[in-house]
Amino acid sequence: MTESLYRGRTTRDWQAADAAHFLHPFTDFKALAARGARIVTRGEGIYLWDSEGQRIFDAMSGLWCVNVGYRQQPLIDAATRQMQELPFYNAFFQTSTPPAIELAELLAELAPPQFQHVFFAGSGSESNDTIVRMVRRYWALMGQPQRQVIISRWNGYHGSTMAGASLGGMPGMHEQGGLPIPGIVHIHQPHWWEHGRRLGLSREQFGLQAAQWLEDKILEVGPENVAAFIGEPVQGAGGVIVPPESYWPEIQRICDRYGILLVSDEVITGFGRTGQWFGCERFGTRPDLITFAKGVTSGYVPLGGVMVGQRVAQVLIEKGGEFTHGYTYSGHPVACAVGVANLRLIRELKLVERVRDETGPYMAELYRQLQEHPLVGEVQSCGLMGALTLVRDKGTNEPFAPEIDIAMVCRGHCFGNGLIMRAVGDRMIVAPPLVVTRAQLDEMAALIQRCLDLTLADATRNGWL
Repeated sequence: MTESLYRGRTTRDWQAADAAHFLHPFTDFKALAARGARIVTRGEGIYLWDSEGQRIFDAMSGLWCVNVGYRQQPLIDAATRQMQELPFYNAFFQTSTPPAIELAELLAELAPPQFQHVFFAGSGSESNDTIVRMVRRYWALMGQPQRQVIISRWNGYHGSTMAGASLGGMPGMHEQGGLPIPGIVHIHQPHWWEHGRRLGLSREQFGLQAAQWLEDKILEVGPENVAAFIGEPVQGAGGVIVPPESYWPEIQRICDRYGILLVSDEVITGFGRTGQWFGCERFGTRPDLITFAKGVTSGYVPLGGVMVGQRVAQVLIEKGGEFTHGYTYSGHPVACAVGVANLRLIRELKLVERVRDETGPYMAELYRQLQEHPLVGEVQSCGLMGALTLVRDKGTNEPFAPEIDIAMVCRGHCFGNGLIMRAVGDRMIVAPPLVVTRAQLDEMAALIQRCLDLTLADATRNGWL
């Protein structure tokens, strides 16, 4: 076994220590201990290296977050300078720090014009927990404290804390911990492949139908009881589900009609992923609140937050009274300094424009070519987010039997061939760093093609077709 760069330990040494002490998120601990974790030791650009020296194409940007790629010196320097100057101070006790103020100013400049205020958190989950507290505080100050209910979507993802997991619509998460918490209800997702084609609707027709599910739920709960609707512009962890173009404008109309707050969860779609600074701009909505994390620092340091629109901010500020919510690390100076450096670098490299005009359209073209593969049914992409749906029969789009877990079979081939691609149900998804080039997208598509071919060979050999 090749020795790791870290203190002379071998891969097996690291795996043994990992199994003995480190409980990983979203993991079957027993299964991982038996198999052994992959030990990642280094990153540069869009590539990672493991402790065996294998180079890996990171087509998931870490976890949807390393937008500017690995080893960007401006971010490293910003963290170093801030640690030397002031490694930490809190934002309680009528106190602030220059990096937090500077990042808040920059975010207000980059966000849609209704956003001039920011509430900082440490993660996307904390940001969405903040939403629950903030929208209910808003309606209480408005003299409508009964407006408690927040509507979300099945198969949406909004974090894994008690409130975040409740907002999300992942039944497997709800089964553990007695979720959702009271006051959160769900509607079906705008997934044409799952719902619309079975109803015989065009994508345009289905987008309107899916939005109608929101209005139906508002009327069922009672408009006077509904505080907000929250949704990801493109569902990320749910499988890169890109809604029909008709969906979000109708959602906006319904929210306006009943006066409820619209929350755009941009933890994944923010900071250039869709070819706009924020996904709501891509789909033409005017949200009252935006949650963010991940790409704000390109994952170099944990940071999240809520962009608070004027409708909400004005009430919170002018009505007065303490908002009894916050975190030790709200506005952490090192995280905010890295956030400033990261957003400036994105702007300097014109990454948002590159995704919009060049790499996003080029990846969409490559995905249309991959749709010709015998295992691929639907393909979807939006900016630098993409999904392939694996099917047993391309003629009928019949899925594989669930027990085969065909996407996990494909993911295994991805790992074995130096490609990080995520499996969600029967979908294979990617979200490469925004610095990816056309040549690197060609490389990614060739790796995907190879892994699909290997999966097809498995399916043929095992009689799954």
